Amino acid sequence: MPASTNRERRHQRILKLLRENPLLTDDALAKALGVSLSTIRLDRALLGIPELRERMRRMAEEATSRLRSLRYEEVVGELLELQPNQWALSVLQTTGDMAFRHSNLVADHHIYAQATSLAIAVIEADYVITASAHIRYKIPAHVGDMLVARAKVGTHKQNKYIVSVRTKVEGKEIFVGRFIVVALESFP
Repeated sequence: MPASTNRERRHQRILKLLRENPLLTDDALAKALGVSLSTIRLDRALLGIPELRERMRRMAEEATSRLRSLRYEEVVGELLELQPNQWALSVLQTTGDMAFRHSNLVADHHIYAQATSLAIAVIEADYVITASAHIRYKIPAHVGDMLVARAKVGTHKQNKYIVSVRTKVEGKEIFVGRFIVVALESFP
């Protein structure tokens, strides 16, 4: 098979993998495709795909421009993607000050805060509050983990929305939340 055909197939796989998970590192792409790190970097350059840090910056700028229900600094984590009233994506890099005392485990309220702020952020309204939440912590997160939370808007009636949030670390689901959020017409 000609080298150009292999390259084209690899390029298509790179694009597909990054559509599915825009936070993949060059190392992860190289492992997934069975090629060297320098090959991935060359392929990214040929495809015009920036490195991870630049991709995240661009995604954050675009998502922030669509944010209505919260100020950017009120979102826990970094908002990377936002399709109002449909879905949103954020990441939270965990640090030592998020851990339970004398442990390496991230305190649950940080995971919850990321999820609930994302559930509010995904709704396109000026004032949104959490009315109720049904949450489940599946496995603990550790200091240094990158929490990737994805919110998806389900059904809604009038001003009430059901938003599900799933948080993963390295592809493993650690948290699931189902939130009922309410869009208020005005702030009392």
